[in-house]
Parts: sequence; structure tokens; C-alpha cells
Amino acid sequence: MLENKIITNKTCGKLYIAGEYSILTAGQSAIIKNVNIFMESRISFSNMDEYMIFSDMFDYKLTLEKDTFNNENILQNFDKNYLLICEAISVMSEYLKLKNLEIKPFELEITGKMERDGKKFGIGSSGSVVILTIKSILNLYNLEVSKEMIFKLSSYVLLKRGDNGSMGDIACISYENLIFYRSFDREKIRKLIEKETLEDVLKADWNYEISELYFNEKESNQKGKNSLSCEFLVGWTKEPAISSDLINIVKSSICENKNFLENVEKVVKKLREVIKNGDKVEIKKCIGENGKLLENLDENIYSKKLKELTSATQDLDICAKSSGAGGGDCGIAFSFDEKDTKIVVEKWRKLGIELLYSEKL
Repeated sequence: MLENKIITNKTCGKLYIAGEYSILTAGQSAIIKNVNIFMESRISFSNMDEYMIFSDMFDYKLTLEKDTFNNENILQNFDKNYLLICEAISVMSEYLKLKNLEIKPFELEITGKMERDGKKFGIGSSGSVVILTIKSILNLYNLEVSKEMIFKLSSYVLLKRGDNGSMGDIACISYENLIFYRSFDREKIRKLIEKETLEDVLKADWNYEISELYFNEKESNQKGKNSLSCEFLVGWTKEPAISSDLINIVKSSICENKNFLENVEKVVKKLREVIKNGDKVEIKKCIGENGKLLENLDENIYSKKLKELTSATQDLDICAKSSGAGGGDCGIAFSFDEKDTKIVVEKWRKLGIELLYSEKL
């Protein structure tokens, strides 16, 4: 019998540095940064012989019978607000069975909306809630798994429910680090999920790459070298990102723009190397190039606010671009001068853009 105590967990958010949109094509790459704005959970085994699930995204809790997750078909009858969390619990129940563990009901509470006044930050809240649910259950049962396994389990949940994303957000939040990510063929793995057991799907080679990245990685290994001083800034426009319909229009633009994937891939791979080398000039060049490629891809990506966000860095030792779907949410910047950081933050404030997050790298 496992001791009944309350266990706390947390997961971060994420933002794309380079490679958004192109990453939706299998085999393409992106660089994604963890954003340490956290979603938190409290979990404990239930004393009531039933599941009690609460998220502060909603003003009510969900109570489910203890045998709920023994029947896959019942999932379609779940409360739609809690469907993502319930899907994650369902997959984890299957995983626990593989480990020959007794499935017991629990109480799960999730807090940290990753939004303000009903406006999302756009830093990956749906990915974060899936990973948080999975990590919570793993910790409840004292199961230690690799970051890769957390990534695969979380991707499995989303693929099973028909998510068409690249899983880049899942990769970054699972590793809680700046990462280089090469995407896998989601359709191939989705078909595998339909035919094979969870165990076989998790054991299969999905053909992706996740590598943790560090600024000045090569220089820091050589004594006597000056390391690059850099600050990561996130500007929040307080406007929503473009709709799923517009995202589909942008996707179709990629098909028409034959060089887009090739050009972005070159930039992402170059950026990976220059980050490791701490090469400021080339980092700024890569960020600028990727921003321009996105701007030319579709006019909806760079809203007026996002254009203002990037323009505010002109003549400063800073590079900036839109991040993610575009049209709203956030833009990112790398500042190489403390005085310039203060200047751009003040410029953003006057434009109605909030400094949501900053981190010295």
C-alpha cells in the first residue's frame, strides 16, 4: 500500500525561437525555449473511492467513479472542459497496468492558468496540462522515467485525440530547457497507435530528435574565453493569436512557397550552431532572417502590435521576432546590452506590450 500524501509538481511554458510553421512538416527542425511561468499540481490518493479533478481554468470540479478509466469508450462522455486531463489519466492508467500496478482513484488539483483576464499568454498551456497530469501520476506511484518517455506519453495522449500539432511544445516542456527539435511523422505514429499496444508504440522508433541547447556551450568548455552576455525577453501583446482557420491558410501558403521549408531549415540549423558558439552577430542575423521569412509567408503572422514589438528593437543591441502562430500572443527578443534592455522594455510599455518574462542566459 502506497503512503497517502499530497505530492506537488509543476510544468513550464514554452515559446518558439525559430522554426514555427515549418516544424509542422515531418523532418523539419525548430528551436524552442522553456518559459518558467509555471502550472502547478497537487495530487494524492482519494479517501472517497472516486476521482476528484479540479483545474482553476474552470469554476467547478469533476468527480468520477473509481472504475471510470477501465472503460475506454466512456471517454467520449467526459465533460469537454476536462477532456484533455481525462485523456491523459486514461493513457496513464494503461501505462500503470503495464507496470503491474494497482490503479487507485486520486484527487488532482491543477492551478496556474497561463492567462490573464481570460486572455491566454500563448505559451503552451494545453501541452503543459497534459505533461503535468502525466508527471503527477508518475510521482504519485513513485515511478521514475526519462524526459523522452514523458515526451512520448504526452505526445501519445495528444495524437490519440487527433491533435495535429508538431509536438514541439511537448518536447520543450518535457525537457524544461532550450531545445533543438526535429519533428516526426505524426500520421505514421497515429496509425501505429490505432493498430499496436501502448507498450509497442512507446518502444517504437519515432524518428525525431530532441537535443538540449546552451548558449556559449563550446566557449564555456575553453578556459579564458569571454562568454556572451544575453537576456531572453518575452513581450506579450495581450491580443489573441490567429485562429485555427487562419493557421490553415498559412499552412497552404507553405505549399505554394516552395523555398520556405528549405530556407527555414537552413536558418534553424545555423542558429543551433551559433547559439553553441555564442556568436552574437550570427544569432541576430538568424533571428532576423527567420522573422523575415515568416513575414513574407503570410501577412496575418505579423500583426500591428508584433511589428511594433520588433521595430522597437531597431538601433539597439537586440534582435526580436514573432513567436508561434503569430497575429498576437507573444514576440521574443534577445538583448545583448543591459541598458538597451531597459530601453526596449519601456518602449514596449508605451506601446501596450507587457514584459511577460525575462531570463539571463
